[in-house]
Amino acid sequence: MHLELGMLLTLMLGIGFGCQWLAWRVRLPAILFLLLAGILAGPVTGLLQPDKVMGDLLFPVVSLAVAIILFEGSLTLRFHELKGIGHAVRGLVTYGAVFALLMLAAAAHFIGGLGWELSFLFGALTCVTGPTVIAPMLRTVRPNARIANVLRWEGIVIDPVGALFAVLVYEAIASHREGHSLQVFLGTVACGAAVGAVAALIHGNLLRRHWIPEYLQNFGTLAAVLIAFSASNAIAHESGLLAVTIMGIALGNMRDVHIDDIMDFKEHLTTLLVSTLFILLAARLDWPLPQGTLFAGLMIFAAAQLIIRPLSVWISSLGSGLTWRERALVAWVAPRGIVAASVSALFAIRLEGAGMAGADKLVPLVFLMIIGTVVFQGATARPLARWLRVAEPEPRGVLVYGANAVALEVARALHAIEGLRVVVADDDWHGIRIARMEGLPTFFGNPASQAADRSLDLAGIGHLMAMSTHRELNSLVSVHYREEFGRERVFRLRNLSPEESHGRVSLAGSLLAPALFAEDMTHSRFDDLLREGWRIKSTRLSETFDWSRFTEQYGENVVPLFGVEARGDLRIATGQRPLEPKPGWTVIALVPPAA
Repeated sequence: MHLELGMLLTLMLGIGFGCQWLAWRVRLPAILFLLLAGILAGPVTGLLQPDKVMGDLLFPVVSLAVAIILFEGSLTLRFHELKGIGHAVRGLVTYGAVFALLMLAAAAHFIGGLGWELSFLFGALTCVTGPTVIAPMLRTVRPNARIANVLRWEGIVIDPVGALFAVLVYEAIASHREGHSLQVFLGTVACGAAVGAVAALIHGNLLRRHWIPEYLQNFGTLAAVLIAFSASNAIAHESGLLAVTIMGIALGNMRDVHIDDIMDFKEHLTTLLVSTLFILLAARLDWPLPQGTLFAGLMIFAAAQLIIRPLSVWISSLGSGLTWRERALVAWVAPRGIVAASVSALFAIRLEGAGMAGADKLVPLVFLMIIGTVVFQGATARPLARWLRVAEPEPRGVLVYGANAVALEVARALHAIEGLRVVVADDDWHGIRIARMEGLPTFFGNPASQAADRSLDLAGIGHLMAMSTHRELNSLVSVHYREEFGRERVFRLRNLSPEESHGRVSLAGSLLAPALFAEDMTHSRFDDLLREGWRIKSTRLSETFDWSRFTEQYGENVVPLFGVEARGDLRIATGQRPLEPKPGWTVIALVPPAA
């Protein structure tokens, strides 16, 4: 079946959206469904034939898409964050990554039959994990906080580092294939680094001086990235990918340059590009695979899973303080993601065009590694974490959205409960700074953003309380976390009383989460009570001092907020479900100043 270019792109967009939605529903990395959809649409059914339809456009489209993906990934590498990531992560992203690269290269050479040049490229591509595949897996596995932090930070840091590894190895191969000397290779690297640094310096200063209006900043950044990529390639052949990688790292670490909106735009654009690019690349796979490739890919995956990753983690975590159980789970979880798939396909197209023997095996081997790690580790990591006794218990903690006075007062009371994890999230730096000074775990940013999906540690968190002063954002965050925690664990503090919001509730409809505390309790009323001297009181009830004695002592007008059962389960008071505290519970209530 022959499809014209417009229909092909439309079909890939539709399939890509369906794969992303399915991944969101089942909480698995989207890359798995995208690759499988591309394989079904391409080599299995023949519905998509990108080479015939796109022709000469295929290579430039893939090149520009990969350049944008690498730039977006490299923006997330912040040097100041490397100081706090711990010994184990530093080892995994430095000498541990180099060790994994060499071992994977040896496996590709001796098992897959690739030449040493392609083997080193395979090792550079597959030694990295990434936040887009780690984050969904952590939500399913729910390891303890130390393991989750190690795996999350490894994915965040090694994503751009791995891209840099892969680009440098490819530059060396391309230079050697064209008969260039070491000086030419170093010149290519220097050109890419210089163009990327200069582009970041110029664009960063334009942003810092506000010479680009806010509504054009995303457009200008996209244009700057593509111009840097093309200009670097024009000056030194094949140096463009290194240029955009360096540009992203440099721009992400410049002071006084606000790039949060740019990162949000690039995240959305990358989602679109990844969704279409991976279907396109998977559809180009030849079927059946080159002789022996399937068996070799499975054997390389087995070697990576059972030998290379455990050795790399063991070497990297010596002296880190991780227990052997924690190191075992870290060694088991290492799914490959966007960098490996996108960059390998681009390099394979270039190397096949140059007539390099074995280049047709590179993409199938990388894709088999991705599918194998995502499927196998996704199915086995949670049972292994339970068997090793490093899985988080039932999530009882609370994510508090809002860093205003009311939200912080509630967060303090919950944080004082032993074994109850509380995280305060907001994009208000003043409130977040106060929370941090008081020792509360925090996340600075919008908890419904993709940056939060990548960086917000939800280990042990099972409830959301939207308590910001922004009614619309409360609804947005509530909807975002319904799939994460379940409808019955997402709550909001009213910003308007029932009488004030009567005409608006029908418009919001199902967007509204259950209201916290008493039916007439609003954010402003709670704030007024605190200003009048009311305080949050935490008391453990007993047979002799039950709830009736509590209200007798503190007054009938106390406002019950929370109850913590003897086994640690959190009960939250709402207008529809008032609390019925029992002996053995710890009750948290708002009590008047006279008490």
